[in-house]
Amino acid sequence: MIKVLIVDDQDILKEGLKMILSSEGDIEICGLASNGEDAYNICKWNLPDVVLMDIKMPKVNGVEATKRIKKDFPKIKIIVLTTFNDDEYIYDALKYGASGYLLKDATPERIAEAIREVYNGGALIQPNVAAKVVDRFYEMANNNNGKSIDKRVDKLTKREKDICRFLGEGKNNKEIAKELFLSEGTIKNHITNILNKLELRDRTQLAIFSVKNGLSE
Repeated sequence: MIKVLIVDDQDILKEGLKMILSSEGDIEICGLASNGEDAYNICKWNLPDVVLMDIKMPKVNGVEATKRIKKDFPKIKIIVLTTFNDDEYIYDALKYGASGYLLKDATPERIAEAIREVYNGGALIQPNVAAKVVDRFYEMANNNNGKSIDKRVDKLTKREKDICRFLGEGKNNKEIAKELFLSEGTIKNHITNILNKLELRDRTQLAIFSVKNGLSE
């Protein structure tokens, strides 16, 4: 069972998500929280596998809660779930370790799929949100005052750069394996090696690194 914590300051949304997701045979709702502070405390005592995290909440917002939770409980996966299609929120949530970002108008089926995907090590962003993320990264690159591409890129082999390109496009291991005619296990091993070479935490950070350094072009 995948243990899921739902974090939202609107009770009707929390209860609605709980009812919908509880009908999934492999998902168990292990807690509900109304703000980031409560979410952190529940994570401390209950260690969910996946957190569905709202952005705008009292006390501690979703971005700050994501930062705190990923710092102290790095194995917990976080999906930011919000109505705010705003590139600054998207960038900050991913920067602090969120595995994915969905808008609240996503279908119940898509939310359940997203939970399974990040639980299994994937990263996800809705297409309309992904465009804003890429725009944000390119804006950062253009404002970089002529600084060169990160020198760590030189550590990568051609095959590793290809994998980075596909990650930057949002593809999962299965899709990358199909593109490169390799097994999913081989792709997973390559990604582990790439993370070690680049000293990055997870595949979401690697996707960000790939876009910022032109590997996804």
